[in-house]
Amino acid sequence: MTALILSIISLGLLLTAYNSVMIAAPFRTAGRVGSVKTGNPKFHVAVTAESTAYCKWQLRIMYYWYLKHKDLGGSDMGKFTRILHSGAPDNLMDEIPTVVVYPLPQGMDLNYVVLNRPWAFIQWLEIATIDEEYILMAEPDHILVRPLPNLASGESPVGYPFFYIDPSKHERIMRKFYPAEKGPLTDLDPVGNSPVIIKKDLLKKIAPTWLNVSVLIKYDHEADKALGWVQEMYGYAIASALHGVRHTLREDFMIQPPWDLEMGNKFILHYTYRLDYTKGELTFGINGDWGFDKRTYLHAAPPRNLPLPPPGIPESVVTLMKMINEATADLPGWDSMK
Repeated sequence: MTALILSIISLGLLLTAYNSVMIAAPFRTAGRVGSVKTGNPKFHVAVTAESTAYCKWQLRIMYYWYLKHKDLGGSDMGKFTRILHSGAPDNLMDEIPTVVVYPLPQGMDLNYVVLNRPWAFIQWLEIATIDEEYILMAEPDHILVRPLPNLASGESPVGYPFFYIDPSKHERIMRKFYPAEKGPLTDLDPVGNSPVIIKKDLLKKIAPTWLNVSVLIKYDHEADKALGWVQEMYGYAIASALHGVRHTLREDFMIQPPWDLEMGNKFILHYTYRLDYTKGELTFGINGDWGFDKRTYLHAAPPRNLPLPPPGIPESVVTLMKMINEATADLPGWDSMK
């Protein structure tokens, strides 16, 4: 109880810091689109999560493939932490390395659970012993396709450019949180916090501002409505810009079916979108003769041996289903997990 009270007090103090960040002179780090040299330092893999069946089965698959690739040639992956923002341990504590932190005070997230992500990182960075110099911020629905090197370069974090993060389309809203005197909107990289590989000390500086901006966006009716489910991603992009941080953008960092068709040399497979096909053609959310949607399994894990796509389906989708099936076949107690 004492720890919870301290957490809430800390949150209140953090939310007063926004104005000081707004007026502080930012420092600048280099980095933009292009390739960078592979970094040698190990990075810590960190994933925030709820204690729900939906998060658990995705995380079990993710952790399975992390273990498969962690020690292979070309990997700079260090340790792994699930940052569980439920405030209480659950039944995966012995399977996946976990640090339990507190959620935001009741009602503060306004039913937007993603607001707990920056708050979880703030708490974890404060209480955890993290040996690695860098951190990969990842999500439960990320599958590591092959060994992942440290793509970051010095003080410049590396991120994935999302086509739907476009500050120029929301200029008036962006200026509420990134005033014109701070610089052009092109300072805001088209990234979310994940996937990002970033120096630990740099993330410690950004995280409180990331929380503050995300909360302010959620509590601004116009911004909340316009930015929708990606508002916390904009919160991270704005917070980074307020600290003068630019990301090197790597399209090979991640692949997102069904939009990305071929695996190529990608490192992470992100399966957030619904997949529907009829006779090999994508039907964009209309039930076809084959499909997969992770949201079908909100309350229980998907069964083992899911049907593979028929001929003609893109390589990225076929790879996804094969990797899910391999993990679920090997993971113990899959059919009875809760």
